[in-house]
Amino acid sequence: MLESLHVKNLALIDEAEVEFAQGLNILTGETGAGKSIIIGSVNLALGAKADKDYIRAGAEYALVELVFSLDEKQKKALIDMDLTVEEDNTLILQRKIAASRSTCKVNGETVSSGQLKTLAAVLLDMYGQHEHQTLLKPAKHKELLDFYAGEDIATWKKQLKEIYTEYKNAVAELSKNKVSDEERKREADLLTFEVNELETAGIKQGEDEALEKSYRKMTNAKRIKEAVYIAHGLTGYDNGGSAGDAIGRAMRELRSVAGYEEDAEELCKQLGEIDNLLNDFNRSLADYRESLEFDEEEFVQTEERLNVINRLKDKYGNSYEQIMQALANKSERLEQLENYEEYLRQLEEKLNTEKEKILILCKKISDARGQAATKLTKKLTEALIDLNFLDVNFEICVTPDKEKISDDGYDHIEFLISTNPGEAKKPLQQIASGGELSRIMLAFKSVFADEEGTNTLIFDEIDTGISGRTAWKVSEKLGQLSARHQIICITHLPQIAAMADTHFLIEKQVINDRTVTGIHRLPEEESLTEMARLLGSGNVTEAVLGNAREMKEMARNVK
Repeated sequence: MLESLHVKNLALIDEAEVEFAQGLNILTGETGAGKSIIIGSVNLALGAKADKDYIRAGAEYALVELVFSLDEKQKKALIDMDLTVEEDNTLILQRKIAASRSTCKVNGETVSSGQLKTLAAVLLDMYGQHEHQTLLKPAKHKELLDFYAGEDIATWKKQLKEIYTEYKNAVAELSKNKVSDEERKREADLLTFEVNELETAGIKQGEDEALEKSYRKMTNAKRIKEAVYIAHGLTGYDNGGSAGDAIGRAMRELRSVAGYEEDAEELCKQLGEIDNLLNDFNRSLADYRESLEFDEEEFVQTEERLNVINRLKDKYGNSYEQIMQALANKSERLEQLENYEEYLRQLEEKLNTEKEKILILCKKISDARGQAATKLTKKLTEALIDLNFLDVNFEICVTPDKEKISDDGYDHIEFLISTNPGEAKKPLQQIASGGELSRIMLAFKSVFADEEGTNTLIFDEIDTGISGRTAWKVSEKLGQLSARHQIICITHLPQIAAMADTHFLIEKQVINDRTVTGIHRLPEEESLTEMARLLGSGNVTEAVLGNAREMKEMARNVK
């Protein structure tokens, strides 16, 4: 349940705090008072796109904070997302919007926008002002039916998507490989040449790196030999002034006095170790110098082999692994072309097998949709009658078409409706008005909310295009829903406001030469006054207040 909303520095709101209650929470106010800002702030907190223009003029940032009390299902969702669950089952969701960036936190932990949207779907269900227009899109009909059908159909659709991808790949492969004899021969000749070229080359793992190392050494041998020759002379023992000669003289001097003092003897030992190391190093230099000797033929062979390998790299891949993969692919393709008829037969057999699997899954999905459509049609018809569709004839039509398979089945789903006796059912998008669409969407929301156990439902102007008795029926439906769910609803209609368990007024004021939107909870008498305003009376007379009281009493009797 949504316990509270705190908004700061957002659009016309300086700072506002709302504590929502269980049951039906009604929000009313004059047109332009900022009702959409209140609901919009909830949307922002739950991951809607944020813009720096939302920040109130003069402020550095805007802040929206929601506090929820969680049930077991919601707690599990948080745990599955690796988010902290507080001991008191409270969730604090915070969105801070600054000019440069926005941050989202759940119980103090920063979360991504993707995590936030996943969490939003668990916490509440929001109906926007224009959401009923989605009912005019046939694609939405399939989405709603599949949602109602449950987990089985979701599992089958996931399996179908994987198999359908394989099927489409097989179709593409078969189409690509249906070539003329001349094209096939031309491709086979080229592949034969390339396979022979790669096999003849006989490249070995790591050969290119070893050859490049040897080639660098050979091409720089003269400079290396000069450096090694000089280093050998400087560290040897044959030339006066070399390191070895100098250490030898130093050793003789220290030995001559080593018997007189222990420290001198120790230093003599250390110098001896240095002399041994230098001697070893000098011999290693000599060996290295000899290894730099090579004949011109060896250099030419290395260069030619490198050229072969680098040419193959340019044609087939930048590494040994890529070249070997190219050889495997070309060998496989050549074998396919050499056994062309058998290859095509296997492709067509694979295609038929995949299509059979697809049709089996499509049948399962279609049957499940048909069963779900029957149940959903019955429940929606009952809900529509409750919403003053007295002579409604509603049907969810599931039409299979095996020639139009896709990754979500082969069904065409359409909502058909007739609202007048004797009239044939027609597609929803052809006959439904704005007010009818609002009520139909409310019927869907009421059925789905009970099915999935959604705790909090938010309706932003569900009353679009309705009045009179129909408005009372919508009010009654919201009242019934509020017995099982927390409802937050913006409305312009007194019939709906009369059903409120908790009534909030949103109003706009000028404070210190600045426009400010505020919201506060109305006690009983002020709620009646606000209902009188909604009834359209410029002056709140006793007669109008009496009408408002009567509507309140009627609402209590319904509840």
